[in-house]
This record gives sequence, structure tokens and C-alpha cells, in this order.
Amino acid sequence: MATSCSYYAFPLMISCTAESSRPPRIGLPKPSTSSSSSAYKVMKLIPHHPQISTVMDLPRTIKEIPGRLLDALVDRVFEFVDQPYLPSQSNFAPVDEIGEPVRATVVHGSIPPDLPEGVYIRNSSNPVHGVPKSAVSIFGKSSQIWVEGEGMIHALYFNKHDDSSSDANWTTFYNNKYVSTETFELEKQRKKPVFSSATEGDPPAVLAAFLLNLMRFGMPNKNMSNTNVFEHAGKHYTISENDVAPYEIDIRTLETLGTWDHDIAQSWNRPFTSHPKRAPCTGELVTIGIDARKPYLALGVISADGTKLLHKVDLKFERSVFCHEIGVTQRYNVVMDFPTTIDLTRLLRGGSIIRYEKEKYARIGIMPRYGDADSVRWFEVETCCTFHIINCYEEDDEEVVVMGCTAPGSIIPGPDLGKDKLGWFSRGFKKPNSNHHHMQQEGFLFARPYEWRMNMKTGQVKEKYLVALDFAMDFPMINDNFIGVKNKFAYTQVVDSAASSAAENSFCTGASFVAKQGAADEDDGWLITFVHNEDTNTSEVYIVDAKKISSEAVAKIRLPCRVPYGFHGAYMPIS
Repeated sequence: MATSCSYYAFPLMISCTAESSRPPRIGLPKPSTSSSSSAYKVMKLIPHHPQISTVMDLPRTIKEIPGRLLDALVDRVFEFVDQPYLPSQSNFAPVDEIGEPVRATVVHGSIPPDLPEGVYIRNSSNPVHGVPKSAVSIFGKSSQIWVEGEGMIHALYFNKHDDSSSDANWTTFYNNKYVSTETFELEKQRKKPVFSSATEGDPPAVLAAFLLNLMRFGMPNKNMSNTNVFEHAGKHYTISENDVAPYEIDIRTLETLGTWDHDIAQSWNRPFTSHPKRAPCTGELVTIGIDARKPYLALGVISADGTKLLHKVDLKFERSVFCHEIGVTQRYNVVMDFPTTIDLTRLLRGGSIIRYEKEKYARIGIMPRYGDADSVRWFEVETCCTFHIINCYEEDDEEVVVMGCTAPGSIIPGPDLGKDKLGWFSRGFKKPNSNHHHMQQEGFLFARPYEWRMNMKTGQVKEKYLVALDFAMDFPMINDNFIGVKNKFAYTQVVDSAASSAAENSFCTGASFVAKQGAADEDDGWLITFVHNEDTNTSEVYIVDAKKISSEAVAKIRLPCRVPYGFHGAYMPIS
């Protein structure tokens, strides 16, 4: 989601927002093009439902059908057609890999001399076959939604000469590269789409896509690895919600090195959240994994050195929810059980696989780091949609404070089939008339920072908005050194085309906070973000002083090519 090039900072304690040579390509094992063996792996996403179980008996009776015959069936029955891009969606269109790092130029201001050397890196959806596809067949039509597309990493490198501290001795290089997942390599090899989307469309078409993908490839959807980037134990990873394991990348070259440590991947063996969190003090990595069949949600703790899965527990949910992010405090894990649900049985009833159920309950779970399902303390809260957590912390040994960005409705999967998508998004982001968490004709996607205070002694919950109804805000960030502990400041991207603090029709994505080396203050650092100007069709990177957020960017760096809008970014120091 692109946001206007504005940043909103709010004081939480008050009340409220490369011309270098590259090494040889690291070869990855090519995926098998035979489907007959993979079709009968454990079908993790099929729930225990008698009607679906009956459907799933059929492939077992024809399990000797060679993969090439299934491929021929799909080629005969399914036609892959392009989804049109509207003019307003032009910078969502994919780009090609540029191949080699290219010099980027400072066009305004100067790069701060005390910025740590490193790489600003952001993930994005970049469909490998040009545009998102729809699969049309006798079953109807199923389509990729706006977040589905192969992962592409965009990176800006900041290299500083050793002989000077002046800006003139900074060099900046831009590069991009696809994340080489197994399914990316498969579709690149075949030079055509081979997976049908099993997310949006006519229910029979979505179900057919789901089953055929499983039979041919052993998975219902592609490994996209397009949502986030993170570092743990000195290694760097890309991830999306449907990946069973993150993909390790070399951030100097953007080459894909493979998946997560084999032992951890085998022990975890389920989807991995796009937003794992490093626990304060211990450095352990806390993750969750959602699934469409039981166990619906599991939580895991990975060792600080990244070599071992220390803890894995089924939280015994009674529904599958799209829980996008885990929270941590010094002692607790924070789990958001909100009603954007995943339900394959809805397909059999003519509904969608993902739906926001505004009439259902919402609750927040507080559990000890190594707890089990029985140890979770659940607090019922007002129903809303919350994908992104700002921060969580403990206060006065009584309260656990959780801050996140909430909206009355869910942007995923999008409008119902057949509805005007552009009109739906436009209405959704309009300013609502009140603070009430109920679905309105307008403003149902209008997210704002929100706070829940859970009293661990009394069981009481206090909740409130942290800002007024001025702008929609999401994709929050803080100084990562304050994850899990009390913080004063947070930053969000503003979702309002009229609110831009840069040039008109300029939009940013993937903003990240960069702490100054040796900083004494929480806000002693910079915000860095990719910015695209729709009028000139040019892309830049802005660096903004976090202490002077309303001032002009201290540096603007022109990139050698267009950078499409994307998702989450991070600044990775390189020594």
C-alpha cells in the first residue's frame, strides 16, 4: 500500500503518531517438475471437514497420474489473462532486475556524516509475468490480489570512504533482485504462470485452484517471500505469511542463499509470520504461524544464535485468523486474535476464503514467553481490524500496554467479487464521521494508532485512540532498540494523498527508523523511505531527521530507475 510522503510522529507518553563487482551467482537446487510425488504430501491447509475430505479422496484414487498430464489438464482448462492496471496504479506495476548495482545521486541536501554505513532494503510484490493474473476456466475466475506477486528486494547502499567524514565521500548504489524461491524458479523455468490464485474469485474456481496446486506442487499457493525483511543472529531474511521458512539473502549482493536453518525449518514446519520479534534482554526470536486447519495458530521461540527452536506451542484457537504480527514485552508474548478469518468451508457455501467478520469477537492474549495455551490470559476488546503492532511493554508490574494501528474493516482480501475495486479503496480511506468501530459506507479502511491497557491483576481493559481523526495512518515503526520496552515516540506513514509533505503526488513505502550510532535519545536518528513522484515517474530515497520531522528532508537521493510501491523495509548496518 502506497502512502503519501508524510510522516506522523506522536509522543506516546502524552496521549496520543553500486559500482562494485559481484560474486558468482549462488546456485540453488532446481525444483522438481514432476507432481506425482509432491501431490500427496501432508495437505496442511485442508481442514477437517467431511465435504472437503470427500473431495480430497479423489486425488488419492488417481495418484499415479503423471505430473505432465495434470499440467496438460491445467493448460487445456485454464486461461491466464492479465488484470488491467488503472492509470492511478502505474507504480504498482512490476520492474525488471537491473542486473548490476548502479550509482545513485544526491540531488538535495547531504547524507548525514554520522549515518551508519549500511543498506536500506525493502521488499515488494513484483509479478514475474508482467502483471497480476486471473485464471479463467469452466469453474469461473480466480485472481491474484494486490499483495500477491513474487518478492523483489530493492536496496540502496551507503558506502563511506575511510579517509573523511564529509558528505562528499559517501557513495550510494541501487540494486534490485527477485527472491529466488522454489516457485519463482519453477515459473521462470517454464516461462509462464503455473499456479492459479487460490485467494480471490468465484468459489468453485478458487477451490479448483487450491486443489490443483496441491496435486501438482504440494502447496496451495506460491512461495512469494514479498512482505518483509529482517535480521537475526547476523543473517538476513525475506518472508511472507505463506512461507514455511524465511529465505536467507546476502544483503551485499541480494543473492538468495536458501531457506532458514534446516533443523529449525523441520521442527517448525508451518507458515512463519512476516513480523517476528526479537525479545528484549535475551535476543531470542519470537514467531507465530497461522494455518487454515488445526492447529490454527502456533507460537515459537528461536534461540538468540539462530540455531535451535527452543519452544513451540499450539495455542488451541477455535478459528483461523489472519494474525499478521506478534508482540513481545520483557516477560510476555502478545497475540492478537481479531476476526479477519480464513475458512475453506466458506468456499463450499459460496463465500470467500478470507473475510473480515465484524460481528465476531476480538481478543488480545498475554502469555509468558515459554507458556502454553492454558497460560494465556485473554482480554476481550472492541472488534476491529489490526494488522500492525506499534509496540508492547509492561508498566508498573500490573499493566501490559499494546499499541497498534486499527481500522473498522480489513483491506485484505479486498472488495467482494464483482465490485468496483478503485471505488471500494477510495471510499474505504475517506475520513469517517466518528470514532465508532462499526462498518460505514466510507472510512472502513481508515486506520489510526490505538492503545489497549490490560490490567493483569483486575482483568480490566482500557482502550482508546492515540490521535484525532486527521489522517489515516498505518505501517508504524519505532526505534528497534525499544521493541518490548516503554517508548516515547512512534512513527507512521500517512494514508492521504492530500497530506504529502513532499512534492504533490509523491508517495512513500517501506519507511524505517535508523538510530544514530551512540545515540542517547530515543528519537536521535533518521527516518528513511522510498518515495515515488507520480507526475515525473521518478523514484528517490528521502532521509528525514527524526527530531525535526516537519522539516525538509536532510537528503534526497535520485534512483536510476522506477521503484514500485512495496511493503516493509529496514536499514541494515554493514561493518
